[in-house]
Amino acid sequence: MSDKILVVDDDEEIRDVLRILLTGERFEVAEAGSGEEALRYLAEHAGEVDLVILDVMMEGISGYHVCLRLREEWNVPVLFLTAKSKESDLTMGYSSGGDDYLVKPFSYPELLARVKGLLRRYQVYRGKPEAHRDEAEWCGLRVGLTGNMAWRNDRELDLTDTEWRILRLLLQHRGKIFSMENLYESVWGETYFPTSANTVMVHIRRLREKIEDNPRHPEYIKTVWGKGYRLG
Repeated sequence: MSDKILVVDDDEEIRDVLRILLTGERFEVAEAGSGEEALRYLAEHAGEVDLVILDVMMEGISGYHVCLRLREEWNVPVLFLTAKSKESDLTMGYSSGGDDYLVKPFSYPELLARVKGLLRRYQVYRGKPEAHRDEAEWCGLRVGLTGNMAWRNDRELDLTDTEWRILRLLLQHRGKIFSMENLYESVWGETYFPTSANTVMVHIRRLREKIEDNPRHPEYIKTVWGKGYRLG
């Protein structure tokens, strides 16, 4: 059975283009022309939807608000489409529960790479049992290698799946410098594009806010200028 993608955009032409592109890749596509219509569709067909492609700027409720309401009830990956590219916009997207963020105009290969990467990540990670207790630990940081759990000084951290995967990767390879490209392709499992750097930086900043005493002067996740990031 093919994966079903819900495309939410108030621009009919964009929906048509995405439908043609995605069905050409053998995805099943459903469409919604507004946030309200998307939420109604999910209420009736949530168990059938494997991914939501969600425009940010729509008449009525915005994509951010749709995502916030969606996250109250459903666990489905969300890819935002937007013309906005400021870091504050990226942060708002991730804060509302989005998993990835694609800035218009985008290339079709990049869109397909993001879609396939999100579907693959959710299929691999979402079904993991939390009973496994294999862990990596260093200087008060402890990360479960399965089950999306992490602690600092025995206090459980409220991490997203992506933040947990970043921390797990860095902790398992402490001291290794990960370039932007290496980190993105290791964690997201997708081809790195120049726009991917913003995604990495936003997630690193949010992760620092959760694990560091002073995120501006991090003790755990270090920036190696011109090279990337490392732990410790």
